[in-house]
Amino acid sequence: MRVRSALLATARGLYLSVVGLAGSIIFFTLAIVSIVLTPLGLGVFTTPVVFKGVRAFADLRRVQAYTWSGVRIPSPYRPLPAEHSGGVIGQMERCRALLKDPATWRDIAWLLVDMTAGFFLALLPAVLFLYALWGPVLALGVWRPIVNAGGNEWFAFIHITGQTSANLAAALGICCGVLAFFVNPALLRGHFTLAMSLLAPTDAATREQALAQRVDRLTETRHDALDTSAAELRRIERDLHDGAQARIVAMGMSLGTIEALIEKDPAQAKKLLAAARADSADALTELRDLVRGIHPPVLAERGLGDAVRALALRMSMPVEVDIELPGRAEEPVESAAYFAVSEVLTNAAKHSGAEQVWLDIHHTDGMLRISVTDNGRGGATTSGGSGLVGVERRLGTFDGVLAMSSPAGGPTMVTMEIPCSLSPAPARGR
Repeated sequence: MRVRSALLATARGLYLSVVGLAGSIIFFTLAIVSIVLTPLGLGVFTTPVVFKGVRAFADLRRVQAYTWSGVRIPSPYRPLPAEHSGGVIGQMERCRALLKDPATWRDIAWLLVDMTAGFFLALLPAVLFLYALWGPVLALGVWRPIVNAGGNEWFAFIHITGQTSANLAAALGICCGVLAFFVNPALLRGHFTLAMSLLAPTDAATREQALAQRVDRLTETRHDALDTSAAELRRIERDLHDGAQARIVAMGMSLGTIEALIEKDPAQAKKLLAAARADSADALTELRDLVRGIHPPVLAERGLGDAVRALALRMSMPVEVDIELPGRAEEPVESAAYFAVSEVLTNAAKHSGAEQVWLDIHHTDGMLRISVTDNGRGGATTSGGSGLVGVERRLGTFDGVLAMSSPAGGPTMVTMEIPCSLSPAPARGR
């Protein structure tokens, strides 16, 4: 295994020293010339093309670093303006973005280092094996015609003048060969570590990337929240129009009819009055259900724990609940968590064929963690028209995440996390 690793490191180092040296010199020259030509206008068109190649060359080295030595080098590049914005203005925007990106200048520095120190580190494994072969060859008599012809042969620091010095060269060559089996993989890793020092993002760039990702995430979740709110508003309007509003309108018409019949046909008026009373009760029930769908009263009064317990009692299958919440989260977080649990439990009841569900909710390290597990058939997904997509978007508004494990045959576990803090729960009145 050690021999194979050493030989692979030697071959890969030799490849990097030849191909890498040629690529670094070519791209370094093109990059410098292109930047110099930028004030003259020509570089505006050549710089994006050249640095596209430079970044591809650097990305290839990142892939080689990880696959050959396990050295992970993240990409630090800022996004560039879209290439479809053509014309001179589009070229100028891309050129400006490239030259303002610190990673561009670090790529240039890496090309310079790669053709010098990087070349030496990549070539050294092959040199050790070459010495391991050349030393014994000299000792077998090859030294004699070289010296007799007036050659001034040196093997490392040994001056070859006779058989004795040739034997010393052979011993040194064998030592180099033995050393190569131990250090060649480390030398190749050292080459990639040197590249990582320039190709990897700096701490400032890492923070900038994290901030940019955070902004993108917030923008995406804001759009999702607006879409969800608009859909919720349409649902409320539809439920009001089709339900309570229709019943109230019908009740008003019945009252008008009752008013006309109360003297002519008291018996019929009483029947219509009873029907109107039933309609009013149904309208009140629908309004309560609608309000409960917006924000359940038990959630507002008792908090997430009791609201979820009440929800579990209404399920068609047994739900074992384990809740440990030392306080209450903010109302929007509680509402999002409640409806997320409601959706997951409803999915389990409708689609999983489960006989038992386990629900666990607790708060640790500033994170509200919820897990719902069922012993159903499994095979659930979060793609397509799954209701879990809406849950994921709702949680994303609060930087929450949803993860699911649902192998075929079950069990299915849905885990949700929402970063939040808890305030002490108010004391309940006696």
